[in-house]
Amino acid sequence: MDDATGPSDQNRLQLQPGDALLIVDVQNDFLPGGSLAVPHGDEVVPALNRYISAFLAHGLPVYATRDWHPERHCSFHAQGGPWPPHCIVDTHGAAFAATLRLPPATMVISKATRPEQDAYSGFQGTDLDQRLRAAGIRRLYIGGLATDYCVLNTVRDARRLGYAVVLLTDAIRAVDVQPGDGKRAEAEMAGLGVQCITLKELAA
Repeated sequence: MDDATGPSDQNRLQLQPGDALLIVDVQNDFLPGGSLAVPHGDEVVPALNRYISAFLAHGLPVYATRDWHPERHCSFHAQGGPWPPHCIVDTHGAAFAATLRLPPATMVISKATRPEQDAYSGFQGTDLDQRLRAAGIRRLYIGGLATDYCVLNTVRDARRLGYAVVLLTDAIRAVDVQPGDGKRAEAEMAGLGVQCITLKELAA
């Protein structure tokens, strides 16, 4: 008999070869106390740690993107950009959350590394697509920060490039500069054919 509190095993997603976990920008400056904190951004960490454990148990790879900005990056207020300085190379703010249990083999993708170019997507100006294709990855499970910016743009590019995408809705949080931006971003991603799940919908 199926567990009445959750989906049956037949309805749960099965991790398989060709899957990868992609963690977007879970860095100190985007967490409470950071220079560009996402409200409740720290809440994604425990959920992502559980996904990491699941992927490791299946021998599947983990990728992690990060903003890795020079000091005078074009996105900063002083250069006419929309944001305060954040995630500057080799600073505490640019480091991954201390409680995020990234495995040693995590493939780290640094983005927006040039002063004159911003990048919300983990694919923009990086070799992420080449790395994924070389590893035979066809489906990405994506979570992180923030829903309405870097997660949304990474998902857009992943779909444009032909990857199947699973959005981890219990492991994302939004900036919500305009109220509802996060929900609108989730709706847009669903409209791109993205499957939205929580951990309980992932098969053990």
